[in-house]
Amino acid sequence: MAPDERRCPVLDMTARDLHRQNAQLRAAGPAVRVELPDGIIAWSVTRSSVIRALAGDPRVSRDPYKHWPGLAEVPEGWPMGPIAFQQNFFNRYGDEHRSARRRMTPSFSPRRVSALRPGIEATTAALVGAFEALGPGEAVDVRRALSLPLTMTVICDLFGVPAVMRPKIGTAMDTLLTTTATTAQMTLARAEINVVLADLLELKRRDPGPDLASDVAAVGTGGDSAREEESRDTLFLMLGAGYETAVNLITSAVQALLAHPGHLARVREGALGWEDVVEETLRHESPVMHLPLRYPLEDIDLGEGVVLRRGEPVLLGFGAAGRDPEVHPDRPDDFDPTRPDKEHLSFGYGPHFCLGAPLARLEAEVALAGLFGAYPGAVPDPSRPAPQRLESVIVNGPSELWIVPAP
Repeated sequence: MAPDERRCPVLDMTARDLHRQNAQLRAAGPAVRVELPDGIIAWSVTRSSVIRALAGDPRVSRDPYKHWPGLAEVPEGWPMGPIAFQQNFFNRYGDEHRSARRRMTPSFSPRRVSALRPGIEATTAALVGAFEALGPGEAVDVRRALSLPLTMTVICDLFGVPAVMRPKIGTAMDTLLTTTATTAQMTLARAEINVVLADLLELKRRDPGPDLASDVAAVGTGGDSAREEESRDTLFLMLGAGYETAVNLITSAVQALLAHPGHLARVREGALGWEDVVEETLRHESPVMHLPLRYPLEDIDLGEGVVLRRGEPVLLGFGAAGRDPEVHPDRPDDFDPTRPDKEHLSFGYGPHFCLGAPLARLEAEVALAGLFGAYPGAVPDPSRPAPQRLESVIVNGPSELWIVPAP
């Protein structure tokens, strides 16, 4: 480690105050060296304009196996490894990425996603309807009782995941996105989810159906270990991204509305739409914060004396972009769905823009309409402290959100 790197700020893996740290990093320069777990040094980028420039630059790759010379120094069970080292189109580069992504794109087209609305509405109604069993003043955790089961049901139905496999996938995924998890916890969770996904692929090859997991299984073959790993990692990506992002989006939106009842009143009056609430939540409290990693294929001069050297890892803080005062000079840290400009990068930018963006938006709008349509008087549970944040610099949201539903 070079002497100047010893003075790098340490990115707080507990995520106790991500927005404050993002603001400090943003003010320090277009990119700032930070220390990640196990002493890995990376460039942190939190300015919206620089994130856009790098995410759309063909000289920047997501493939660590081809373009990160320091990969061999990363220890097994590294907390950012499950995302950074996936062997699927998420981390492919150039034509290889475009070809692999093209195979999945039709599954998440706006038209196909729109056809899912009746099922999402029915699942939401059933989950919210279960709140009727609560006694007067009794509280419920919205994350566990609505956000998570709704989004898990939608993505697993879409991929044809049997009910018995769903809890194991969710539990392992939560651990793999927790950046404070130990090496032992990460290794065990990865092994457990690999077994479940391998079983799912085997099931779909044996008994294929009209679902996306069968499509993925048909591409890979049991006799080719590399293709098998890619198929398994593709399922890992699509299932994880398909529910974890939307879980945090829905829960954060509910939390924001309960903290700002005036905006909720405007929605009921018709002065605001649910889409306004969803977009402002994406800007203000992005469900994805930092997405590891990218690697320059050549030296890139960002100005202000900052040069990204070839092969140095780069951490793009997509969730930080929504609060960039250069983009939102008017109260960037305030939740205000009435603001005309809600620009954000919560779903990424450029060739790797999130395929599931239309689905996440739809799930959030339906969930909010269902919850507050049935319980317009819902309030935070006064007996509980403010909820803790997820211990992750990758995903972002409250770890729980207890409310008292009231008509």
